[in-house]
Amino acid sequence: MKLIERLQIIIALLVCAALMLVASGCSSGKSAGTAGVTKPLVINLAGGDAGFLTPFGHYPRGPGIFKMNLIFDSLLERGEKGYIPWLAEKWEISADGKTYIFNLRKGIKWHDGQPLTAADVKFSFEYYAKNPPVSDELAINGKRIIEAIDVVDDHTVKITVDKPNATILGRLGNARIIPRHIWATVDDPKKFNKPEALIGCGPYILKEYSKEQGAYKFEAFKDYWGPKPKVDIVQFIPVSDNVLAFNKGEIDLTAISPDLLAQYENNKEFMIKKNPAFWGYRLIFNMEKCPEFKDKNIRQAFAYAINAQELVEKVARGAAVPASAGYLPVDHIWYNNNVKKYAFNIDKARELLQGKTFSYTMLIGNSNDEIRMAELIKISLAQAGINLTVRSLDEKTRDAAAKKGDYELIINGHGGWGSDADLLRTVYANQKSSGQSPSGNGLYGYNNETINELCNRQLTELDPDKRKALVFQLQEVIAEEVPQIPLYNTTGYIVYRPAKYDGWRYMFDHHEVTHSKISYLESM
Repeated sequence: MKLIERLQIIIALLVCAALMLVASGCSSGKSAGTAGVTKPLVINLAGGDAGFLTPFGHYPRGPGIFKMNLIFDSLLERGEKGYIPWLAEKWEISADGKTYIFNLRKGIKWHDGQPLTAADVKFSFEYYAKNPPVSDELAINGKRIIEAIDVVDDHTVKITVDKPNATILGRLGNARIIPRHIWATVDDPKKFNKPEALIGCGPYILKEYSKEQGAYKFEAFKDYWGPKPKVDIVQFIPVSDNVLAFNKGEIDLTAISPDLLAQYENNKEFMIKKNPAFWGYRLIFNMEKCPEFKDKNIRQAFAYAINAQELVEKVARGAAVPASAGYLPVDHIWYNNNVKKYAFNIDKARELLQGKTFSYTMLIGNSNDEIRMAELIKISLAQAGINLTVRSLDEKTRDAAAKKGDYELIINGHGGWGSDADLLRTVYANQKSSGQSPSGNGLYGYNNETINELCNRQLTELDPDKRKALVFQLQEVIAEEVPQIPLYNTTGYIVYRPAKYDGWRYMFDHHEVTHSKISYLESM
């Protein structure tokens, strides 16, 4: 075949390929340029500083945790219906529930090209024992759960825990694996902010970070072991108004309130999703600073005097549901609908307070929602004889106060309400977390032996049906005791343009698709 004929065939094939790319461009989000070269798919999202994205440097809230997860992988990953194999392609659990053997996939590379082996897994868990990361699930009641780690071979690691419980697999599976060849000589991980600190084995490499602008730029890791990234570049950029930025095409997804739904409904340009109710607000009593909160009658008086439905309608504008007094939200797999309920009843609140009056300072964040919420709660409680002074703080200051117990009353809003039911133990059984999450500590000054016993029994019960029964019973006791006031769980909406990208997926226990690593990857 002559050279010219060969060139004609090649050109024809390229033209066909370009036409196929154009035809299929809507599903992939990528597009063919004028020269027939596929353009990278760039997704822009609203930014905000979430810290330096190592397991030790990110901020202890969802935006920091899940950005860090794009860089660092774990043995398991959160899928749409539960944990799924990730760095570990399979695992075995011994009959006594104390030994976990993980088989790693082969061919996994760090971002610098070094191979990941079982020695890195062993190193990571041992390093976390000395240097707990921001999100630390490897300790229960202040005690590390791992007794021993053995490297069986380059792709097999055996982990022995101190005693079996229902949450071990998730705890081991969710820990981020870090490279031994980078971190072995690092004595203070919180101060380690050199570029190599961001070398992970996850699907994305952090290319740019501006703390001042809250901007991040992630690029797909070309040698990633796992499902191919569908998004080539993920950028978090500064915007002043998310909805306005979305309408202008500056960002590709935004949350919207119910009153804006009509702008996007019945329009093929847009896709709308409703979030599960796994994010919520709660009013927390500090019983160390105010011992009178140990009186159940006073706590129940608060519960009756706060109109949760009013908060849903006037603050969340309908995009929420009143929270359960038993804490687990309506979308949780083990939600108990038969717990005690506290319908708004000022007379009942007054009766419980027996004519006494009280005055407290309540800390809140500085969001419009929290300010409005505090105004309504202040008015309602005043009718029952409880007077509030409201102090609004920036989020980080409020979170620090929540973590230290530096408050009388505080409103805290956070995610994680869809997590394993053991979260009831972390919230109500008076435990102090080694992690840095502002929602990770127990309730200051509160102790209830019945709740403590049920919390511990559900943790160690390995039969799912028996454990579920314990969790249901626990919610009923919690609702009767009402050691804090769960206010409402949000069920907001997101909107995006499917022609640009339609891969958004929820994790089984989380409310936010942009936090989900699997949103940016092909299905396994």
